[in-house]
Amino acid sequence: MRRLVLLALAAVVGAVLLIPAATSGPAASETREYVVLYERGVTLEAARSAVARLGGEIVKENRAIGLATVMSANEDFVLEAAAEPALVGAASNRPVGTVSPQTRDKFAEERMTAERKASARAGSQSASEEIAGSGEFETFAPLQWDMQMIGATRHQSHDLEPGKSGVRVAILDTGIDGSHPDIAPNFNRSLSRNFTTDIPLVDGPCEEEPDESCSDPADVDENSHGTHVAGTVAAATNGLGIAGVAPNVTLVNLRAGQDSGFFFLQPTVDALTFAGDHGIDVVNMSYFIDPWLFNCRNNPADSPEAQAEQRTIISATNRALRYAHNHGVTLIGALGNSHLNFDRKDEIVDVISPDFPPGSEYPREITAACKDLPTEGPHVISVSALGPSTIKADYSNYGLSQAAVSAPGGYFRDYLGTPRFQTPENLILSTYAENVAREVGDIDEKGDPTNEFVLKDCEDDGTCAYYTYFQGTSMASPHAVGVAALLVSKYGRSDPDHGGLQLNPNRTTRMLFATASDHACPSPRTLSYEDVGRDATFDAFCAGPPRQNGFYGHGIVDAYAAVLGR
Repeated sequence: MRRLVLLALAAVVGAVLLIPAATSGPAASETREYVVLYERGVTLEAARSAVARLGGEIVKENRAIGLATVMSANEDFVLEAAAEPALVGAASNRPVGTVSPQTRDKFAEERMTAERKASARAGSQSASEEIAGSGEFETFAPLQWDMQMIGATRHQSHDLEPGKSGVRVAILDTGIDGSHPDIAPNFNRSLSRNFTTDIPLVDGPCEEEPDESCSDPADVDENSHGTHVAGTVAAATNGLGIAGVAPNVTLVNLRAGQDSGFFFLQPTVDALTFAGDHGIDVVNMSYFIDPWLFNCRNNPADSPEAQAEQRTIISATNRALRYAHNHGVTLIGALGNSHLNFDRKDEIVDVISPDFPPGSEYPREITAACKDLPTEGPHVISVSALGPSTIKADYSNYGLSQAAVSAPGGYFRDYLGTPRFQTPENLILSTYAENVAREVGDIDEKGDPTNEFVLKDCEDDGTCAYYTYFQGTSMASPHAVGVAALLVSKYGRSDPDHGGLQLNPNRTTRMLFATASDHACPSPRTLSYEDVGRDATFDAFCAGPPRQNGFYGHGIVDAYAAVLGR
């Protein structure tokens, strides 16, 4: 049997209740943080009593779905929680304490970190800059092959329906740089929230100024993954840089990811229930919930404690996704970057889980019952990634059982045998947080880009903005989100209680599928990437007919067809 090995690739309101921690209790050095899911139908008193019996101290509750953050020094807390009738179970959330950071670049594959360093330049004009600025309404529009592929351009969907501000799109990610000139016009700062707290183990030291806080404001992004995603959805048409798929819709930052790119259970669940309670129409989820890439209820490779944790993650995530869906939210997620066939999970060996704390991973075979969350959760539209030639990107996961639609995600190795092969122009260009660009050395002390993956555009008043090339299913998903936002803009009904326009997510999903452009599997159906330097584990078999198959799902999302209604 061929084995595929996975590659490593603030205030809270509404339904979330903060409970002050008692001053007494176990010493911090002996304490760990857990997420506890209450059993359905039990009273809060019964659930809280069960937590107390286990030596737990509740510090926060999400009453919408019955999830609590708990501190405890009980070393058997997870196993004992699984035996409590009032509790579904518990999962370790994060260690308490501070140590030096061990990892910061979880998105190295998407950022093309090695290739970025190799393209370092000093003052020379990049190929992208030579192409840009040819009279289009946005400076870098000629570089946005992704928008051309899905009909989201000035003379297509933008002319008919650029989106309405009454449509709210939430980015569940590492944050959004709300000050970026291409994002600021559409950014809703008052509705945005940060559900995370920095973890020095992976995020680095907390801010020293002005208040030594480990909780960042809800309008910053110290990773830029979320800012890049947000720009693809709704960068404004303002004559600067780029334009998003739906350049007039409202962007809301519901930060659920750490600076380092880790996404843990409690923040992701809190973000989803907040979306349901605050009139969010569409959410983008370009992540998997750490520490398990695949969550298995009863995998013999896992310890009883690890099995109990994964059962809790599955139940809590599914409950939160259903809550958001039932409250009018269309859920869209990235299919993943491990070049896996989800139709053949029996051939997968997960070697990156658990990925937190660093160094905890071990090899584990999985089965079809194991779930990559949230993309395999209920009501989630999973998006696979394509290169500019419409070929499935080598890294993209796929499978008839899970690929719902496809969208441009970038593919560095596209166009083999041409000058475009292995160039940034094959990737997705979107907004870049200046603070991150400076920190990682992508721009110099003068504010000029230092490599071919970064572009700069300035207004007449001297205001400058930065843009960068990334690739990944993380970049494909926001294209589908933008099209869904256009569908809500075009066909949604006014709903003052909801906060703007509203369209039933089931209808949004049906129209997204119906207007996607059918695309047949390649011939032969097994696609080899050997010619571009990939080994046989990247070989991908495409199952299904043009109307729905394992590479393209129901088709390539089409903004123009969506607003035309055909």
